[in-house]
Amino acid sequence: MPPVDKIEAMVREISSASSWNKRVSLIRKIPEVFGKAQHQTVYASVAEAVYVPHLTPDFAYVHWRQEYELPQIEHAYERAHELTRAFTNVDVATLADAIEAEPEVLQIFRLLLGFTKQEFAASKEIVVTVLKGHHPTDAGLSAEVVDRAMRGVLFPAHGGEVRSKIDKPDTVAGWKTVRKYAAEGVPFPVFLHQRHYGGAFRQILDATSSKRGDLLEDAVDELFTAEGIRFVRTGPSPQEEISKKFGLTVKPAPDFVVHDAREQIKAILECKQVNDGGTARDKAARFASLRAEATRLGGIPVFAVLAGLGWRRTQDALGPVVRDTDGRVFTVQTLPEIMTVEPFVSLRRE
Repeated sequence: MPPVDKIEAMVREISSASSWNKRVSLIRKIPEVFGKAQHQTVYASVAEAVYVPHLTPDFAYVHWRQEYELPQIEHAYERAHELTRAFTNVDVATLADAIEAEPEVLQIFRLLLGFTKQEFAASKEIVVTVLKGHHPTDAGLSAEVVDRAMRGVLFPAHGGEVRSKIDKPDTVAGWKTVRKYAAEGVPFPVFLHQRHYGGAFRQILDATSSKRGDLLEDAVDELFTAEGIRFVRTGPSPQEEISKKFGLTVKPAPDFVVHDAREQIKAILECKQVNDGGTARDKAARFASLRAEATRLGGIPVFAVLAGLGWRRTQDALGPVVRDTDGRVFTVQTLPEIMTVEPFVSLRRE
């Protein structure tokens, strides 16, 4: 059989395997069936046909927070609009009174400036030093920041290619353009332009970055807990303590160490969420290290739980992970099926 036909036949057999354990068994035969020069092509072909279709794009979703709901902003905007008479009364005293009376309006003023909460807090510290001994109320201090930023005097002019955050369509002429947009609305092209440089959902993505980073680990944790699997999640636990307990030498320790009732290690599992192909290639080397560690520990299985478009790079990223895990590669979509693979089938019966 020609090499290409032989590879296609192997891919079809693996794709149609009746169980995950059967799939693992077939993938483990690849080094026996094919010459070493063909291995990369074979594993990449298997990865493309069997695993890539289950890689759900994580860019399509955000972790939502109640504070980002539109009605909250609408209500705060209406109050800011009313308390400043459609942004016509915007002297420091009026701004301070508005913030003092209804603190929620400060969010509107902060968003007009384009500042995050942390940036606004830092700006207040700067204004404190400028006031030199004058100590206004917190509302008064916030009003000073808004006023100075809108007038373009909060920060010194900066040359080169940088641009002030005030230099955007709705605030480029300070309160004048704010009033114009408040009265006439924001033209849709301007709205899209803001999304172009600000990024859709940019702030909520930044605010929930740690949660996104833990998405895979949390999913595995919840599944193992629900199914009664004994495990240690190394993130929240001391690395050295875990390594010593289970005799691990690879550093850092795997994301999850699965063990039995006698605390004998039965499997190791690593989660990797990557959206860049080059990064995925670099991360793939981690699974080669885990494979070597698993072999040293007596041949325990290595599992991968992956997410992100970066893993669509099969030749030198996903393909090697399939090789080093013998095909024990899962996504959020296929994760429940991990319970049909050894050693989890046996561990569920304990």
